[in-house]
This record gives sequence, structure tokens and C-alpha cells, in this order.
Amino acid sequence: MGTAWLVLALGDERAHGGNDGYDDDPESHYSWDETVPNHGNLKKGDVIALWNARTLLGVSVIERVETGSAAKDRYTCPACGKADFKGRKKKKPTYLCNQCGLEFDTPKSRTETVRTYRSHHATGWQSMPGALSGAVLRSLCDSPKSQLSMRRMEWEKLKTAIEATTGAEAAVTVTEATRELIGGHRAGVVRVRVGQGAFRAAVLERHGNVCAFTGPAPKPALEAAHLDSFAATGEHNVGAALLLRRDVHRLFDMGLIAVNPRTLTIDLTADLHEFAAYAPLHGQPVLATLGKDHIQALSKHWDMHRDRP
Repeated sequence: MGTAWLVLALGDERAHGGNDGYDDDPESHYSWDETVPNHGNLKKGDVIALWNARTLLGVSVIERVETGSAAKDRYTCPACGKADFKGRKKKKPTYLCNQCGLEFDTPKSRTETVRTYRSHHATGWQSMPGALSGAVLRSLCDSPKSQLSMRRMEWEKLKTAIEATTGAEAAVTVTEATRELIGGHRAGVVRVRVGQGAFRAAVLERHGNVCAFTGPAPKPALEAAHLDSFAATGEHNVGAALLLRRDVHRLFDMGLIAVNPRTLTIDLTADLHEFAAYAPLHGQPVLATLGKDHIQALSKHWDMHRDRP
């Protein structure tokens, strides 16, 4: 394995002169068409790293690339016919052509059929918002000064940079998922969380953007918590999973936060009571609807980290 792609994910804001943007969901798929440089180079088994021009959003492995065709509105400068322009938010006229210097409010438009591409990468998705800065990501590209929305880099370089942060587990997961996709063998001594991205999506669909202990939270701050032991089962059990804010998830895994299975209320160790951000949680009910699998898993967690009820 070796190839990784740094791709710009801004959804409808990812418009470069001649197009209306793209339908992106960083956690599951990335879309582009034949007008984008490197359009035909991404393939199954390549690592895909998504960023928003400022920071890393996450990494995964391309499971497949879906192709098709679509009618697309293309916009060009009325004078020179080039698509090298962007909208200006404060100055008028709205557009400035970078090729001929013309200022204008209404670009010339035409509709054409283009070949479309969509990568699918939900299974191995590892959310890492803010783990690497834009400057670091640019430096890792084969062409650090490139302005392209899809830029090639070496996976080993990106992997090393990820491992230097708190992303060692993410790097292992992506590496193993890539080997599996290209026909290799997973290391038997390492049980990695391949499928974590799809698992998180399923838990989000079930519970919404709500931390089960603290309440509503931004989607990037939420993680799908295995209440049972993934390391022991090797399975993603949505019925025994909750969404937890990242810091709360870490404290839960360490047993500093638990749920009393008799009262279904949150229990904090004495160490956490001195922190204003966590102390009010003690004794509060779990905010998610709990099923049989949830309660069974929470009971096992309680027995592991607290006295038996």
C-alpha cells in the first residue's frame, strides 16, 4: 500500500469557478466529476483523507468508486470563456476573472454531460477533526504548493504524522482495512475496529446528535461508544451502543463515569466531583432510551468498575 489522497470537503461551498459544488458527506462518501484534476486516479484500497482547507476531518479507505454521468451547469467568464473565477462577498461586481481581469455579476452558463465519480469509504472512517493542521497536510502532499482539490500523498508519511498525534489506533485501523480491501490478510493478534464509520452512522441515526450523558452536542464531538467490549466480541452491536461526547467516552472507558444499573443514573468517581464540567452529571438519568442490550452491557461495566449492586 502507498497511495493516499488529500481531498477538499466543503459540500456546496466546494465550488471552483465553473461549478455549483458537490454532494459530500465526509464520513461516508466524496463526489467529483471529470472536470476535476486527478479525477480518474482514485481507486479501491487508496487511503482518503478529508479536510476543510484548515484542518483534517478524518481518514478512511476507499471501498469502491462509483461512476456515472450527469447534466452539469458550467459557468465561464463572459469575455474569455475561462472558468477561473470566484465570487466576492464584499466587492461588486460579484465576480473577478483571474485570467482576463474582467469584473462581472452574471457568468456565462451552459449545460453539459459529465462523467461523475463517488468514493464510498464509510466502513473504515476514522473521525479526527483538528488532528492535523492545514499547513501540515499541505506539506505532506507530493506537490505542497498545489491548489488542487484532490492531491496525492504517500500514506506512510500521512500515517507517521497521524501517529505523532493521538491517532495511533486510527492509523492501525486504516492500515488493516486497506490490506483487507486489496486482498491481504489482517493480523490475527490485532483486533481493529474496521467498520467503525458505518457503526457510528447507525448509532447516530438511532439516537440523533445527543450525548447520552450530557445532552445535545455537535456531531463531530460525538463518538459511538461500545458499551460491551469490542475487543472481546469483535462485533459492532448497535443495540448496545450509545453516543457519548469524546471526553465523556474516554472517562466512561476508564470507569470514572458509569451508570448504576438499578437506577439508570450516572455515577461519577470522587475524582470527578471537583470538576465543574462533570460534577452536575452525578445522579442524573441517562438521556437516551435504553434497551435490554444497553442495560445488560451497562451492568457488566458497573460490575467491572464499581461494587456489585
